[in-house]
Amino acid sequence: MKTAFIGLGGMGAPMARQLIDAGYDVIIYNRTTAKAQAFTESGARVAATPAEAAAQADVLITMLADERAVQTVLDGEDGALDALPAQGIHVGMSTVSVDFSQQLGARHSERGQYYIAAPVFGRPDAAAAKKLWIVAAGGADPLARVRPLLDAMGQGVIEVGTDPVLANTVKLAGNHMIGAMMEALGESFALVRKAGLPAEQFLDIINRLFQSPVYENYGRQIAAERFTPPGFKLHLGLKDMRLVLAAADANGTPMPLASLVHDRMLGAVSRGMGELDWSVVARLAADEAGLSQKGE
Repeated sequence: MKTAFIGLGGMGAPMARQLIDAGYDVIIYNRTTAKAQAFTESGARVAATPAEAAAQADVLITMLADERAVQTVLDGEDGALDALPAQGIHVGMSTVSVDFSQQLGARHSERGQYYIAAPVFGRPDAAAAKKLWIVAAGGADPLARVRPLLDAMGQGVIEVGTDPVLANTVKLAGNHMIGAMMEALGESFALVRKAGLPAEQFLDIINRLFQSPVYENYGRQIAAERFTPPGFKLHLGLKDMRLVLAAADANGTPMPLASLVHDRMLGAVSRGMGELDWSVVARLAADEAGLSQKGE
């Protein structure tokens, strides 16, 4: 399969690298051309526009920061949507809203194309180590066709149905749980620190109880107050929490905890923390408890 890959940010670059290393014929487009040129030494080709990339592909993969970026690539000048051949498959791996996913599915269907939603769980280091978990949904035949590509980019692919919206819903629900976990860690760390127990010691206890790499990795980061360089920027986390609440509102699901996490992230962004790792939201609990930052 000829594969067009668009988006070489912190996540996209290592994902594209996995496809190239697996031997796939990959043509790359990135708004910053220099990032794309770096892949030519590995055998990838570079397209001058999204349309040029899509026109040569059986499969178009997009891994971009938000819906606006996806829409620009698809519908902007020299956009990829109309250039993708009939029977071509668009694999959208960005975190987008349920509504946007529905729109993409309909627009591709109108053109005789297919849409697969395949958002990922994992950070850039996980992408580089082929440790991503990929949640995928879409038509059975197109999903089967792109499954080898997905397998090449992660440690596992979880198929959740034939409606792409299901994959996006799972991704949003998962990010909500991570956000809630970070808030809970921040509050709990503040409580034990005020009592005189180091956060790291408390985390060791929690890790024995939950045995979760997500708790362990984020917990270590929060306990050490290591928020830069960011694996996932807070302003993008805030964007995702807005998408969670929009999805909840659309299908009548009250999510009071999601509202709390959203407001905490909004507060942190308002304090100028938007470019830091989204786990910095846990720092608010320490601040409100009157605890000093590490190194102070």
